[in-house]
Amino acid sequence: MIQSLSNLKYYILTISGAACWGLIGLFVAPLYERGFSAWDAVAIRGIFSFAFLILFMTLFKREQLRTRIKDHIYFAGAGILSITLFNYFYFEVFSQSNLSIAVTLLYTGPLFVTILSRIFFKEALTIRKVGALIFAMIGCAFVVGFLPINQTSISGKVLFMGLLSGFCYALYSIFSKPLTKRYSALTITTYTFFYTSIFMLFGSDILKKTKQFIYVDVWISALLLSLVATFAAYVLYTAGLKHLEASKASILATIEPIIAVLTGVLFLNDHLNAWQFLGIGLVLYSTMIVAKKSVKFENEKSVSLDK
Repeated sequence: MIQSLSNLKYYILTISGAACWGLIGLFVAPLYERGFSAWDAVAIRGIFSFAFLILFMTLFKREQLRTRIKDHIYFAGAGILSITLFNYFYFEVFSQSNLSIAVTLLYTGPLFVTILSRIFFKEALTIRKVGALIFAMIGCAFVVGFLPINQTSISGKVLFMGLLSGFCYALYSIFSKPLTKRYSALTITTYTFFYTSIFMLFGSDILKKTKQFIYVDVWISALLLSLVATFAAYVLYTAGLKHLEASKASILATIEPIIAVLTGVLFLNDHLNAWQFLGIGLVLYSTMIVAKKSVKFENEKSVSLDK
């Protein structure tokens, strides 16, 4: 009974973290209303998030800030080629269509991870994974309006950017995997956002838009975007992940797009038809197919070791 309650606590922590990620749209939308672009929103998220992370690490996890110089090529790759670009494409699709479509296309990321892992890490491309890829593609076709008939409501450019958001999201796993053997998730995240923030300080016009920060709602949005949708989301998710199998946590993380879609429909005037809801369901299901395979493998491995 005690063990069951303890596991429930970790499930709640993991789900809470993923739910915080799903709230991103609520905090980005007010920034658009104040004249910030998607690129500016990436800069705000990166800079503010790194500030919270480095403060937390300095106060409570200082020993985890030690790294090898040669590993910073991976930190930089994850921060610039993944975090920066996937956020930009995600926010851009959100600004040009709606949050529900943006988060659904972003969630093609795990499928790109499957493909990239096959290329870089020689992981097997099983029938289950191929099936998941097919479900994801069909789901995306429903979401953007290619199915059941060609009544798409978004441009090819927006669709392409949405898929790029998923691809760049997947790159994080490729860059961070070599680092997981030597560093904690907090260390990896902190240095990843360090390179994101440095890149955005010099690669965006955010420093020229300091006048917009005279508005209280801009500060509130920026702080919530970084503190709730990034820092708190990461800390809660990682706290649960520490006591759960990574694959189980990844299944629980599918609450993120569900929260994002509900946020879009309830608060941001997103309008979805039944076919689009079906498409969202297929994309989520494809993600769970891949994750469940990992759960099965881990359980079998555990039984084998017990013997």
